Amino acid sequence: MPSPTNPAQEIWFLTGSQHLYGEETLKQVAEQSRGLAAALDDASGIPARVVWKPVLTDADAIRRLCLDANADDRCTGLIAWMHTFSPAKMWIAGLDALRKPLLHLHTQSNVALPWATIDMDFMNLNQAAHGDREFGHVQTRLGVPRKTVAGHVTDPVTIARVAVWARAATARSELTTLRAARFGDNMRDVAVTEGDKVEAQLRLGVSVNTYAVNDLVEVVDSAQESEVASLVEEYADLYGLAPELRRGGERHESLRYAARVEAGLRTFLETGGFRAFTTNFEDLGGLRQLPGLAVQRLMAQGYGFGGEGDWKTAVLLRALKAAATGLPGGTSFMEDYTYDMTPGNELILGAHMLEVCPTLATARPRCEIHPLGIGGREDPVRLVFDAAPGPAVVVGLADLGDRFRLVANDVDVVAPPHPLPALPVARAVWRPRPDLRTSTESWLTAGGPHHTVLSTALTSDHLDDLAEMLRLELLLIEEGTTPKQFRRDLRWNQAYQRLASGL
Repeated sequence: MPSPTNPAQEIWFLTGSQHLYGEETLKQVAEQSRGLAAALDDASGIPARVVWKPVLTDADAIRRLCLDANADDRCTGLIAWMHTFSPAKMWIAGLDALRKPLLHLHTQSNVALPWATIDMDFMNLNQAAHGDREFGHVQTRLGVPRKTVAGHVTDPVTIARVAVWARAATARSELTTLRAARFGDNMRDVAVTEGDKVEAQLRLGVSVNTYAVNDLVEVVDSAQESEVASLVEEYADLYGLAPELRRGGERHESLRYAARVEAGLRTFLETGGFRAFTTNFEDLGGLRQLPGLAVQRLMAQGYGFGGEGDWKTAVLLRALKAAATGLPGGTSFMEDYTYDMTPGNELILGAHMLEVCPTLATARPRCEIHPLGIGGREDPVRLVFDAAPGPAVVVGLADLGDRFRLVANDVDVVAPPHPLPALPVARAVWRPRPDLRTSTESWLTAGGPHHTVLSTALTSDHLDDLAEMLRLELLLIEEGTTPKQFRRDLRWNQAYQRLASGL
């Protein structure tokens, strides 16, 4: 099934130099920088084409290229390298105008020095150690948000760090064109799912608007019978169908209605150009079931989702799904539900009413139907599975009134220590780092939301790069975190954020 991602994406490779050393040197600069760009383009971990641009030697060309990058939707970011000495005053106007993510690659063409033959011609050509320091200074002077990576492009560590940045740039690019549909409002009296949609569009680029649930119901009711039948067959092929949902079973019609909801919801989203959406069990209009199976499958196809009208989590999920495209593992809407506080083996059990993405599943999901207990509608169909074990990150997006804050926790997803025969929902069990006490105390102190994104495909490094690109606050709870230090860091962080917002 196709994922709703932007098709062609490019990262532009810029090389800085000057005319001081003559045309022959500039030809060598161009040849060598093409080679570096090609090596990055060939690297399997970088999720976009790396496109070489002609060597930049004057301020007008630099400014024009930065403006072109801003205007080109295919360009997700720029990699800049000062091959020789590029006087950085030439870069001021361009960097000041730049609105795309920037990675400063501190590298050189050669790996080892030719000690026996090195002369001043070689020194003048291969002086990125000189030129990049000039470039780094002016970036700091201008306050340019960027990532700096030092190392040769033949080094897997260098490639991996560039790839992390490139995936964060993909997420940032996704946000700039993202449209999210809210079906109804958010859950009544809930604080954390509220948020400033105008500020979100200004800061992130995303457009969030509300649509009546019954507008969706019209599309659901008009779904083609052939599409419904095709989806029902697909369910039987992909999942372990509960006997009562199979053809001829007493609840088969409920499965058909779940398929109708999926067909209608996908049509609504595709027609409107939406790549993220929300639902709310308190506002279902004429829907006969709270969408469960449909939401799970659409998430698996790349859509962002948030329950109870939580558009911030839906937007975050879609951005991170875009970043994770092609990586092993899964990325899903999630909620910390309850704890196992057994001393020495504390765990978090995460789930939601119905909506956990099957990209997390460790085995073939089961398709079941059970009562929900809230929402006042028919029993909903859903996929039931355990999340696959492995390292992961949990992240939430909160609106603090004067700014957005990302709160993240490095975790390890584990197999449930015991079977869960009476829990008919998809779920994940994880051990938070550094431990449950520190994780929960820090999360609560930071004001992190209860709806999150859990990803076994991405790491906190991706989040760090994305936060830098968006100039968002990020608080990370990780292996070395202590509650005392976290509180101190939080106070200093808040002071910085308020000071920086006034500059």
